[in-house]
Amino acid sequence: MVHAYFILTAGYIFGFYMAWNIGANDVANSMASAVGARAITIKQAVLIAGILNFTGAVFIGSHVTDTIRKGIVSTQTLADPHQAALGALAALLAASLWVSFATWKSLPVSTTHSIVGAMIGFGLMTGGVAAIHWIKLGAVVLSWIISPVFSLVIAWLMFKIILKSIFEKHDPLARALQLCPWFSGSACFVVALSFLFKTPLGRRLHVGTPTALLGALLAALLLGYAGRAMLARAIQNRKFSNGVEEIFRRIQIGTSCYVALAGGANDVANAIGPLAVIYFLVDTGSIGKTVTVPIFLLAFGGLGIAAGIAMAGYRVMETMGSRITTLTNTRGFCVDFAAATTVLAASKMGLPVSTTHAAVGGVLGVGIARGLEAVNFEIILQIMLYWILTVPAAALTSMVIYKALQHLL
Repeated sequence: MVHAYFILTAGYIFGFYMAWNIGANDVANSMASAVGARAITIKQAVLIAGILNFTGAVFIGSHVTDTIRKGIVSTQTLADPHQAALGALAALLAASLWVSFATWKSLPVSTTHSIVGAMIGFGLMTGGVAAIHWIKLGAVVLSWIISPVFSLVIAWLMFKIILKSIFEKHDPLARALQLCPWFSGSACFVVALSFLFKTPLGRRLHVGTPTALLGALLAALLLGYAGRAMLARAIQNRKFSNGVEEIFRRIQIGTSCYVALAGGANDVANAIGPLAVIYFLVDTGSIGKTVTVPIFLLAFGGLGIAAGIAMAGYRVMETMGSRITTLTNTRGFCVDFAAATTVLAASKMGLPVSTTHAAVGGVLGVGIARGLEAVNFEIILQIMLYWILTVPAAALTSMVIYKALQHLL
């Protein structure tokens, strides 16, 4: 019994540490393009992202989590409760250490892939090679290519459309105001669908595809034309100092807020999922394929994410916002739109993509649209190397930690 509560205490510590890392690295991406484009300051980004991520984690985050993230490791590894608890502890700490290292290097990595890699290490230690579902792992590896490339193409296309339809016209500001409902409406459409299809809240509502499409379309039309009316009044009152970029600055703040809210809803499971497994193993002595996550654990994870953003989020924000390419509000809008569209499309196709990878692809897309010389490919190569290392590094670390915990507990 003493060992059980020691394991649970360690689970809370490691779970909070993982949530902190999610905020510092993965979720910091949500505001990176807005900060890089100077739509908001870093202090504003930290405050907004912290509040929205906590809100997303608590009120939209899943109240049911898989005991094995993404189903890559066989559930037979959970047959022994003590072994399963040690495995969850090892996975949390191993994934956290890798993400912490990447954050220290100011490089964005996927926390989802980190926890998957850590669980693979635990699975190899307990069930050998046969315990790993290699086909599903292959889908994760494939996502390293799919999500950044798909997002790159969308961001490139969107930026080229803005150039041709607005900046190359005689009166760019008037043209931007005229087309505002289309750009802001398309962003609203993707955001609305994402909440209905991508988040745990959407899955709980059981909204059908036709209903979701209609609701998203109505929201896009309403918000698109309402936004244009407000922007027109602002222009008349001479509140604009930067023309077209000012219009997209306001749209971009909205899209960045969505990414932050959805990030908290989706990523909190990477920290709280293993903690919930430990909690129920200690509480009941057994576990099924899924567990119910108490609201206080979601709040605990949300608090950790918010703390991570506040304390270290600026490191990845700087890399994403300024070190890859120079961002403006129009380019930042294209990045957010591309990342949200990529994650939405992939989730509907059942592909395990990473928001981090999609965001990096979007930044690369708007950079390439201005010419290859506008992109810092040295930092891109560093980021890609860390993506490749994420799963094996987390897996090896998890194996070492699991073996050490076996001797200690």
